[in-house]
Amino acid sequence: MRIYSLEGNTQRLDGGAMFGNCPRAVWEKWAPADDRNRIELACRCMLVQEPESSLGRSRNVLFESGIGAFFEPKLRERFGVQEDRHVLLESLAKLGIAPADIDVVVLSHLHFDHAGGLLSAYSDGAAPALVFPNASYIVSERALARAKSPHVRDRASFIVDLPALLENTGRLEVVRSAQSAILGPRYSFTFSEGHTPGLMLTRVEGWAEGPITFLGDLVPGTPWVHLPITMGYDRYPELLIDEKRVLLERIRQENGFGFYTHDALMAASRIDRDASGKYSAVDKRASLHS
Repeated sequence: MRIYSLEGNTQRLDGGAMFGNCPRAVWEKWAPADDRNRIELACRCMLVQEPESSLGRSRNVLFESGIGAFFEPKLRERFGVQEDRHVLLESLAKLGIAPADIDVVVLSHLHFDHAGGLLSAYSDGAAPALVFPNASYIVSERALARAKSPHVRDRASFIVDLPALLENTGRLEVVRSAQSAILGPRYSFTFSEGHTPGLMLTRVEGWAEGPITFLGDLVPGTPWVHLPITMGYDRYPELLIDEKRVLLERIRQENGFGFYTHDALMAASRIDRDASGKYSAVDKRASLHS
């Protein structure tokens, strides 16, 4: 099994929103802000290439698609998207992978900064279209339901047309348990409710360096490994902290890796805990390119 980190379109978002009730004097040491109080964020994806299968080649499993370039220019500016081209597709091309070569896309949830890269880049007058024509898609039941009927608080975080586009492929698996029929036994899910309903975090076995867990927005980057640090976007910060503690402790005990979507500098790390119980990111990796 080979695992790669893939860079997608980057964002700049308000630092206070990203660090919740953490004071700027603290968070700015981790993520310096620009003159608009925005910090730099990645929208990173993870690619798993399985050993050769009945396909006659490695199966390509993509974890999320980043924010992509689907926004019209006005909204691209509002949400701080830095590039007007589809960076994820460029990252795949560097590995010799075309959009048609992606077999499965696993979505932790359907917020636009995690699922927008499923759509083609903005073109005036053109309807949005899925860019991975042969892929099966996997999302949790509660995450799909939330995208179809969002709360007024997070309605702007979803892409209105995306659930129907996914369902109309006929290749959407809606997950209700800890495993997927499409992915098989090497993949297992943990569900979280603190950030958004049905956030689905995937643990992958079979990598030479140990199990790796895609942390999504439960732990968007290394600063958020510290338990009290949460985002202003989280629904229930105290619940999220409890969920985070359980998952980080499991990763620590199995000496595995956590994968970060939004960390501007680091793609993955192992997890440690000191005598006081404070968790930290160790053995940090700026990229994965096995």
